Amino acid sequence: MFILKNNSSISQVAQLRSPKFRQAGSNCTLSFWYYNYGQSVGAAELQLLVDGLKQPTVLWRAYYNEGNQWLKAVIQLGRLPHPFQLSLDKISLGFYDGISAIDDITFENCALPPPALSCEGSNRFWCRDTKACIDSLLVCDLVDNCGDGSDEDNCNPDLQCNFENGLCNWEQDVEDDFDWVRILGPTPTANTGPLKDHTTGTARGHYLYMESSKPSQFQDKAVLLSPLFNPSGNGTCIFRFHYHMFGKQVYKLSVFQRTVSNTKGWLLWYKFGNQGNRWIRQTLYISSSKPFQILVKGTVGDGFTGDIGLDDMSFLGCTLYNGNLPTISTTTSGTSVPATLPMNNCTEKEFVCRASGRCIQMIQKCDFRPDCSDKSDESACVMEVCDFEDKTQCGWYQPALEQMSGNYSTHTTSIFKWELGKGANLYPGQEKHCPLIDHTTCTEEGWYLFADSSNGEFGHTVDIATPVISLTGPKCKIVFWNHMNGSTIGSLEVLCKTGNRTSKLWTQSGNQGPQWNRAEVFLGIRSNFQIVFRAKRGVSYMGDVAVDDITFEDCSPLLIPGRPCTSEEFTCANKYCIPKDNLCDFVNDCADNSDESPTI
Repeated sequence: MFILKNNSSISQVAQLRSPKFRQAGSNCTLSFWYYNYGQSVGAAELQLLVDGLKQPTVLWRAYYNEGNQWLKAVIQLGRLPHPFQLSLDKISLGFYDGISAIDDITFENCALPPPALSCEGSNRFWCRDTKACIDSLLVCDLVDNCGDGSDEDNCNPDLQCNFENGLCNWEQDVEDDFDWVRILGPTPTANTGPLKDHTTGTARGHYLYMESSKPSQFQDKAVLLSPLFNPSGNGTCIFRFHYHMFGKQVYKLSVFQRTVSNTKGWLLWYKFGNQGNRWIRQTLYISSSKPFQILVKGTVGDGFTGDIGLDDMSFLGCTLYNGNLPTISTTTSGTSVPATLPMNNCTEKEFVCRASGRCIQMIQKCDFRPDCSDKSDESACVMEVCDFEDKTQCGWYQPALEQMSGNYSTHTTSIFKWELGKGANLYPGQEKHCPLIDHTTCTEEGWYLFADSSNGEFGHTVDIATPVISLTGPKCKIVFWNHMNGSTIGSLEVLCKTGNRTSKLWTQSGNQGPQWNRAEVFLGIRSNFQIVFRAKRGVSYMGDVAVDDITFEDCSPLLIPGRPCTSEEFTCANKYCIPKDNLCDFVNDCADNSDESPTI
């Protein structure tokens, strides 16, 4: 169908109205193809007219000349419980030169779920009146999926928020750069942000949004804090929310979980970039052995068309915690320090075992061999094997970040830094310069450590280091897997830092292909040192350096046996015993080089 202008009066309006529909299901979408071409063709918009609401809701707009081509529009209608109509309005200019046309109008997934004769299984819910059988994850999510409202009956209001009456029990973080804004209708900037909320699907409903226009600056953060929750079993607490990320300069939305109040927590999920003009549902399964809190963080992009929306946030299988999260102080190694030590007679040069109060030499702390019965001498150290699957950094820490105060300082969030990532969280196109799968599990859900080159500038470097390692054995080596793919990859170095002296042990630069590559670095006997991974940023964001499966092999120092060496062993000058097969093999197995002496 096309529009023909019949006179030259200014601002003529042509209207095309749909039949009246009784209602629509929660997954309802409308699509059509449109043509809007000509120098003064004018604008077009699609409006939603709901019975009982005087104000129409704008669902879609075409701004003037869109070129000599057919374009597809996809509009999310969602659950509409009341009768409604659609009106396509075309506004022409005074001197009409152009053609507007529409074709192939399609409604998809607009029916309510069909009734079922039975509905069995712990993961299913049988609707009271419509007798539909729906997924139990849809229960108490602020959406009438049944069509009779029964899936939203008897829900705890403290576990859900649709923002129609404020923030509920969510709070704005005071440590971020600015706040989320509660709004109804479209955001103030065209071509970005929602036109309507998710709860009602109309301009009368409220939602939260993050404003990306000035005075907001690139990578400013707005953080929303959930109430506190009791510990939950293996994924028994479920967080559901709807997000809207539409605009050419949309940057990032992320969700964190924390069990300590003065920390940023660990990343559960994130999404980058423009996701289209639609509300998207996300479900996260949360496990915690301690009381916890959820943080939802929006990050501003490089421009004003980067608004992000949030709506219909709910929890299932979770219970509120009536208390406060603990706080911790950190040392430069990023580890918590107990307030008191057990009774002991240790000197300042000795380490106190936390459980027993036993004294051991300080050189025995962080040497890859537990000497305390509770292994406390190895607890504040780098882990011998790290695959990042428990979403921790295994004792590795970033010295530059540790020196900065504040959890949401712009310094800690906008600079080039190491962070945890996984392929499932990549935005479209990011897999060209960041790993799509990890090395441990070879899946998109596996975690790795990467230096995010979307931050920082050309030539910036970032270090991640171990706490001080007291002593290693003669065969000690570090084995790791690295991923360096992208058109502007910088470099990766492995350094050894002893006091104020730093030496380079291994280096790689440039594009190494879209696969994980194994690297091995011999350390041997060293004392009181740190291992540092240093990433250097290339000329653009198209090159993230990643590492995974970092292992310290054969690194525990030699032990002097409480017996004489056997006939199969060689007695080193320092009384260590080593296999005779290790003599004269160009390796300092004894640690004093006596196994390589020419006089043997």
